[in-house]
Amino acid sequence: MQLLFHTFDLQLKHTFTIAHDSRDVQPTLIVELRDNGISGLGEATSNPYYGITIENMIKALNAVKSIVESGDFESAERLWELTHPLLQSNSFAQCALDEAAHDFFAKKKNQKLYESWGLNIEHIPLTNFTIGIDTIEKMVSKMKELPWPIYKIKLGTNEDLRIVAELRKNTDALFRADANCAWTAEQTIAFAPELKKLGVEFIEQPLAADNIEGMRKVFTESALPVIADESCIIESDVKSCYGLFHGVNIKLTKCGGPTAAKRMINEAKALGMKTMIGCMTESSVGISAIAHFLPLLDYVDMDGSLLIKNDPASGVTFDYGRILFADRNGSGAILNAIH
Repeated sequence: MQLLFHTFDLQLKHTFTIAHDSRDVQPTLIVELRDNGISGLGEATSNPYYGITIENMIKALNAVKSIVESGDFESAERLWELTHPLLQSNSFAQCALDEAAHDFFAKKKNQKLYESWGLNIEHIPLTNFTIGIDTIEKMVSKMKELPWPIYKIKLGTNEDLRIVAELRKNTDALFRADANCAWTAEQTIAFAPELKKLGVEFIEQPLAADNIEGMRKVFTESALPVIADESCIIESDVKSCYGLFHGVNIKLTKCGGPTAAKRMINEAKALGMKTMIGCMTESSVGISAIAHFLPLLDYVDMDGSLLIKNDPASGVTFDYGRILFADRNGSGAILNAIH
């Protein structure tokens, strides 16, 4: 078993701005597991907000290289268990390795990843497309550039209601609002009925993750459902979100990959919460991994590969929000270029 690294700078089609970040380039690490002619791919992007760099991901993965290259494991889940003690401080690195392992073992069984998990794709949700914070004119322009049935609108400005109202004038698509921790409880409760009138389905992470009392008030009084993002990072967070949020948005990179994400989804469902997976502007490698969770999800945000103009990989594709799976085993992702 070989552990290989491929690094790329993903060029964004537009400057991507949310409440606490703005970027034009997204560095990413693609991990490859190669053995006996089978290659498994996984991915994690760098993230300054969480202190994640390409360099510290590679360093973390090199610390488990001997475990990986020994090949002394029979499944992706077993590799996760063996490496987690050394990778728990870098969940992004864990994610890239875990995605690669799930891809590898599904290919070894000559199955698509969802098939290897015992799932079928007969009923799956549409993905939203994200409109980052910008001038209202540019946000409208971005929306018109790609007609879509569901838009996630990034908010956290001094004119959030006006933004949504102006966007609404230009489409009848379903909206989702994502404030990325930028609002207060009072703002959220006041905005919710107005956003509902404007066709917003739910509000994602309106308050800072440590504002527990505020979220309890929002959960009780909001006219719209609220979905956790920054409040739901690792497995233990799912239970903590119960009674504060109506659902959880799980990021594979934050929780440590598919192995942990599947457990989080099962726990959320057991608690009666809605389930969602979001992306971190990955290429088609990471986005294709997300696709295989679709039968387990109520909502999905997997538009990352649509936001970049130099995707180094091919995998799942999109048709007006519908996800089209590649006719290949594993996740379906392949690298078009190798660094």
